Formats: sequence, structure tokens, C-alpha cells
Amino acid sequence: MSVQLIDTHTHLDFPEFDADRAAVLRHSLSLGVQRMVVLGVYQRNWQRLWELCLANPALYAAFGLHPVYLDEHRPQHLNELGDWLTRLKGHGQLCAVGEIGLDFFLPELDRQRQQALFEAQLGLAADVDLPVLLHVRRSHAEVIATLKRYKLKRSGIVHAFAGSIEQAREYIRLGYKLGLGGAATWPQALRMHRVLPQLPLDSLVLETDAPDMAPAMHAHQRNSPQYLPDICRALAALMGISAEQLAQASTANAMQILGWASQVQTPRQ
Repeated sequence: MSVQLIDTHTHLDFPEFDADRAAVLRHSLSLGVQRMVVLGVYQRNWQRLWELCLANPALYAAFGLHPVYLDEHRPQHLNELGDWLTRLKGHGQLCAVGEIGLDFFLPELDRQRQQALFEAQLGLAADVDLPVLLHVRRSHAEVIATLKRYKLKRSGIVHAFAGSIEQAREYIRLGYKLGLGGAATWPQALRMHRVLPQLPLDSLVLETDAPDMAPAMHAHQRNSPQYLPDICRALAALMGISAEQLAQASTANAMQILGWASQVQTPRQ
């Protein structure tokens, strides 16, 4: 595939990559995955994440407090997040606030506390004029309602979108892109197989969620940005378009939503 790709959602700072992170990055770049976003999920990984990005020009950082780690977050972590975002505002390798959102799949996570944390982080994103990278699990209606109240100028990306076409249209109307990755490549993802061909190309970005959510063709393996070309080919086939079309659209969309549009040249036809 000649088109350059962007992995809009990875956790390359996680320990799963400690043994071979440099090799994974080299291989991913050699396959055309030119940029990778690394998302913070709790306060204790922000420094490690930022140092990793500074050491690798292909990596871009997002900082956030993930709803799944709710019991680990402390009130002062929100203040620290604001400090990080304010201090690094304008740095070329800071691209978003995330991973933030609502997770109503896990019953033990207090929904009111999640909502308060989500809204506080949307406020921080508005303050520093950054897009948001959203975790949405069994909570589309609540997230959409919240986003309607917090109309961010920069919007963002709905990570691992697996909702209905109606929910997709709601996000798109609000200016959000939909992140597609390995989950939709599995044969049992029947609803997504119906939804995919209906999604407008200008609303889609590609992602891996590495090391999680491996695609069907790499089942039961650690997921990796180097699998993004395979994910692109599989999703394009489900959509009835060429892999190049999907790659070109997703890269342009990611550039636009993450504020990199001015840094990319139009590919030759």
C-alpha cells in the first residue's frame, strides 16, 4: 500500500512493548504507518508517555484520565492534567486530550463520578483548544448528550466505534470522526459489517488500540501499529472500496482533526 497511514489510537507506552518497542516502531514505519498517537490513561503514565514521544518523532501524545481506571484517579490528578496540557500547549507532539469518556459496560464503575470526570476533561480540552479522543462503551446516548452540551471547537475521535448508523450520524453532525480498528474485522461483528458501507469516508480514521483489540487476521496476538495496513485492507473490503481509498481518506481525516493538515502534502494522483 503506497498511501501513508496514521494510527490514531495506541498504548505503545504499556509494558507489553518494553521488550521490543524500538523494533515495533521501525517495522511500523517501514510499512507506511508514519504517525502513531499514544494515549495517556492515568496520571502515573504521563511522564513515561511523554518521554517516549520525545524520543520518537513519529509518536504524538494525548493525556487523559480513562474511565476504566476511575478508582485510581484522585481529584489532584485533574489539576495535574490541566498543568500538563497548559505547559505543553503548542508543542508539536501534543495532539489531544484522551483517553476520556464513559464506560457503562463495567457495573462497578460509578456512573456519576465518570460523568463528572468526563465533563471536567472536556472543559480542559476547551481551555487548551485541543480535540478529544473518546472511550465510549455502552454509553453512546450519554456521551452524545454530553457532547451536545460541550460543543468543542476542535471536536475529536470516537475510539473503536461500534454503534448504530443513527449514532454514527449524531457524532458526525457534531463534527467527530469515527475510529475503526481490529474489532470490525472479526466475522462475528455483523452489525458493524452492515454499518461500515453506510459510513461516509470523510468521517473515518484508522486505529489499532495496540496492544489490545487485535484484528481477526492476527487473532490472539498482541496488537501492534504494524497491523494497521492489514486492518485497512480488511475494512476496505467490507466497505466495498479499495484499501488505498480508505487509507487516503483516513489519513486526511486524522490530519485534519488532529491539527496536522498544514503539515501534509497532497499525494500525487
